[in-house]
Amino acid sequence: MLGGICAGLAEYLEVDSTLIRLIFVAVGLLTAIFPMLLFYVIAWIIIPVREEIEQIRKQQKSNNKK
Repeated sequence: MLGGICAGLAEYLEVDSTLIRLIFVAVGLLTAIFPMLLFYVIAWIIIPVREEIEQIRKQQKSNNKK
């Protein structure tokens, strides 16, 4: 996909990205393309970049060690 939203969600949820992509396509076909396209663009805007997620995880790990 365009912005890596499905791959990012799959990584965050710790599941295979193919599963997320299949779910995304199925929901898109069942609900019409426009709502899914709108969701994808909104998710692309609000979901943080991988580096931000890695920084948050490192901070959480260091806080748990204290």
